[in-house]
Amino acid sequence: MAKTAIVTGASRGIGRTIAKRLVADGFAVVVNYAGNSELAQEVVNEIRNADGEALAVKADVSNPDDVKQLFDKTIEAYGHVDVVVNNAGIMPLSPIAKGDVEIFDKVIQTNLRGAFLVLSQAAQHVAEGGRIIAFSSSVLAKSFPNYGPYIASKAGVEGLVPVLANELRGRNITVNAVAPGPTGTDLFLNGKTQEQIVQLSKLAPLERLGQPEDIANVVSFLAGPDGGWVNAQVLRANGGFA
Repeated sequence: MAKTAIVTGASRGIGRTIAKRLVADGFAVVVNYAGNSELAQEVVNEIRNADGEALAVKADVSNPDDVKQLFDKTIEAYGHVDVVVNNAGIMPLSPIAKGDVEIFDKVIQTNLRGAFLVLSQAAQHVAEGGRIIAFSSSVLAKSFPNYGPYIASKAGVEGLVPVLANELRGRNITVNAVAPGPTGTDLFLNGKTQEQIVQLSKLAPLERLGQPEDIANVVSFLAGPDGGWVNAQVLRANGGFA
């Protein structure tokens, strides 16, 4: 029986690449999306056309009922959950001095509350020997202006990871986070000038932007047999960016 993975925010960018990589690793994958059913179905079709197994499930990670339903539908379809990757996130920028509570609340709701809800359901449903993988960001170490709400949300995620790892003692389930550096996705590139993109790509000693495949490789390692002794860690997949 194939192992099953849930990947949130899997209709585009890093999540899409992770979903396809886990299928290549032999998982049946639930492609979670918040709004764009067309893009999510596109991912599922690509996977099925390559003889993989996938299912698209709509759920807003910040909504407790949606998240519960995401896990219920996965178990209904596949019988079990072995790996959960909470990749869903947003990154609107705003200076702290502006006091934009609307942006702050929105970012915390999706990135931190969403992670809390997904980790909570994962803790209840992931099978013994399974893996839970959250997403942080390497921008935490840089403290860039305008990233206050985003960094606050991801710092919170990094706080949850070791706590959940301790709470799951005795079940042989690892809990880790991946913290990408600048990665060439729509989320990252949107709203940036070519000059800013070039500048950011030079920050890492390897002098390039990360690619979604670079991040998917790290998730694959954590989800696979070789990652079994890594627990309660934040893996900074960033080319030396921070």
